[in-house]
Amino acid sequence: MNYVIGLDYGTDSVRALIADTADGREITSAVYYYPRWKAGKYCDAAASMFRQHPLDYLEGLEASVKMALAQAPPEVAAKIVGISVDTTGSTPVAVDKDGTPLALLPEFAENPNGMFILWKDHTANKEAEEINTLAHSKGTDFTKYVGGIYSSEWFWAKIMRTLRTDEAIRDAAFSWVEHCDWVSAVLTGNTDPLTLKRSRCAAGHKAMWHEEFEGLPSEAFLTQLDPLLSGLRERLFRDTYTAEAPMGVISKEWAQRLGLPETVTIGVGAFDAHMGAVGAGIEPYSLVRVMGTSTCDMLIAPNEEVGHLLIRGICGQVDGSIMPGMLGMEAGQSAFGDVYAWFQNLLAFPLRTLLPEAEAEKLVEKIIPALSEKAAALPVLEHDVVALDWFNGRRTPDANHTLKAAIAGMNLSTDAPKIFKALVEATAFGARRIVERFQSEGVPIRQVIGIGGVSKKSPFVMQTLANVLNMPIRIVRSEQACALGAAICAATASGIYPTLTAARAAMASGYDAEFHPQPDRVAVYEKLYLKYQILGEFIENQPQQ
Repeated sequence: MNYVIGLDYGTDSVRALIADTADGREITSAVYYYPRWKAGKYCDAAASMFRQHPLDYLEGLEASVKMALAQAPPEVAAKIVGISVDTTGSTPVAVDKDGTPLALLPEFAENPNGMFILWKDHTANKEAEEINTLAHSKGTDFTKYVGGIYSSEWFWAKIMRTLRTDEAIRDAAFSWVEHCDWVSAVLTGNTDPLTLKRSRCAAGHKAMWHEEFEGLPSEAFLTQLDPLLSGLRERLFRDTYTAEAPMGVISKEWAQRLGLPETVTIGVGAFDAHMGAVGAGIEPYSLVRVMGTSTCDMLIAPNEEVGHLLIRGICGQVDGSIMPGMLGMEAGQSAFGDVYAWFQNLLAFPLRTLLPEAEAEKLVEKIIPALSEKAAALPVLEHDVVALDWFNGRRTPDANHTLKAAIAGMNLSTDAPKIFKALVEATAFGARRIVERFQSEGVPIRQVIGIGGVSKKSPFVMQTLANVLNMPIRIVRSEQACALGAAICAATASGIYPTLTAARAAMASGYDAEFHPQPDRVAVYEKLYLKYQILGEFIENQPQQ
């Protein structure tokens, strides 16, 4: 009997999951919430600046693994054979020549620009626009494999913004490393940015890496983009690796700190949604929707069937980014659960202002369940309130993070459940736009699979989504599909299985729920979806801040 650990770094916390390599059975898991993030440090929501301190990640690594092992039978620790890591992304950090994030150096300990720039940081909107303008002007279009539109959520835009705005960081930064690459490298003891193995998933979807370009965008392109990027390409990487490959073996230091054998294999990292799709048992032309604060929509297809396509407006198409031998495609929404959380916080203002904290929070926890119950009981009418889901800009199709949300059609009878219903429908309409983009670009979608917190906790949201898409939605049984996917990758990297396909077949989760479209509501949603599109077109044509 052998076991593996999947480490799942989310926006708010990190989860360690111990799984049996024989069948994917979840032995135990533990969650560690980032204390600095929870305290709101190093972030400015009004400026769309979201940073995370590397100490949150390191402390979370040690604490979550130790907690999970403490809950497991005593013999489990000695039989751990592999660890793989998934993280949010693109979440890069500036590092020195040793691969140490600058925020771990005393002089940058409180400098947000020396920390990990979280996926949802949109401070680089201007830089993303410049990348797109140059890429589309002449010569090679380095954006063609990332949907034709480069996003401010991604690697190069964030680097440019930081180098331009912080001279001290610019002078100290030797290279840049994605979160999923750095944590995996830390566990091996080799964080040298020139030699650590870089994730194909992260590089292909967010850094415009492709074999056609012999790696990253050319030095000429980067230098023309901004002279501050001169020489950086050679301090980054040429080759990339898929998630079934080993990164290395755990270092003696981390084996001792975690109480694990010194033979544990550390796998190459990847993004959470991509490993989540593995945990969900993704098959060709299955759309796996990872639904949490935002969404990532994952799709795979044989290269020989769709590899010739250039799919507009998505977050990239990368050979092997999810499953080896398959083209991995990513899309998603910048705000999903965050939209509901915004409305909850809006309604919670008087509670948190007028009541003691403990009493207020007990009531706040009841807001979304109460709204869901009331909203589910409402009829669906063609004159209902319509909202846009662009609370954090639009990720796909056609990234534009300057866009803002809107709510239209309210009157004096509009109450909280009606607005909440409109917000849920808006997130479903946004999902439908993604599905329709894939289909219009020649990529069929044969089934929809839901994973993540929202899919497990909100039947109302899932039923609304099934009605809007007019497709059944299957919900994965595992509540930790991303961590399970990481564990499956670890089982492959450590040699328990010869291929990731074999490991997925043995260890992936099944399903425990399915939502079917309700024909009477499907017909009305066709009309409301048209209104959503008209409202979106109107808002998109207004000047954006």
